[in-house]
Amino acid sequence: MAAQNRWTREQLLIAFYLYCRMPFGKMHSRNPEIIRYANLIGRTPSALAMKLTNIASLDPAIINSGRSGLPGASAADRAMWDEMNADWDAFSLDSHRAIELLDSSGDVQKELEREIEEASSGIYEGTNRVVTTTARIGQNLFRKSVLSAYNNRCCISGLSHPKFLIASHIVPWRDDPKNRLNPSNGLCLSVLHDKAFDQGLLAIDGDMTVVVSSQLKQAPDTFLKESLLAFEGRSIDLPEKFAPDEAFLSHHYHNVFMPE
Repeated sequence: MAAQNRWTREQLLIAFYLYCRMPFGKMHSRNPEIIRYANLIGRTPSALAMKLTNIASLDPAIINSGRSGLPGASAADRAMWDEMNADWDAFSLDSHRAIELLDSSGDVQKELEREIEEASSGIYEGTNRVVTTTARIGQNLFRKSVLSAYNNRCCISGLSHPKFLIASHIVPWRDDPKNRLNPSNGLCLSVLHDKAFDQGLLAIDGDMTVVVSSQLKQAPDTFLKESLLAFEGRSIDLPEKFAPDEAFLSHHYHNVFMPE
């Protein structure tokens, strides 16, 4: 019986994929997305929801917040957690292939293709279709992981309109290929705050508070004062999952941010 109930590698890949893309508060058996993916992997919605809360018990962001998932994470869960965090590029591709393998109807794949098209931004490296498609698959997972971790709200302003939200890299994509898909290298920011962060006009310090460049302070612009300068010294809203890595924030502060 135990062998029959053991999760396959493909089932685990899809469960971890779903954990990445789903807000913590929606990990329950009534969620239509959980029902859809439970059908995909041949598990009940309750079993998949329980697996997601087991995975949550491995996430430092969950643990450090005082919350906890179910304390039933298996050795296979822990191994998959380590594998995922060791190589996000490989995890992104492997989970996508697992969906292709188990999705006999193709419905989930079609939905993911639409998401991937929306997530594409034309910044990916590579000159052939295979490389470009690989990058787009990974970027879609990164975007979903970051935005869901912050409950689809800008961590500085609280803005929640999906058309104005960006999964912003802390260490730029080009500077750290190993962590370009790591959600702990991401912040959910509004379009404006993403641009300021990317240009080094805004940073997050080690206390998770906003720091603004003096270049902006010198601009006699009411809109800038209200939309950027007003947030200086304020704490960002921390994510439910995948907390921003302090080493990545330090890299941005010392290598991208322009204090003067």
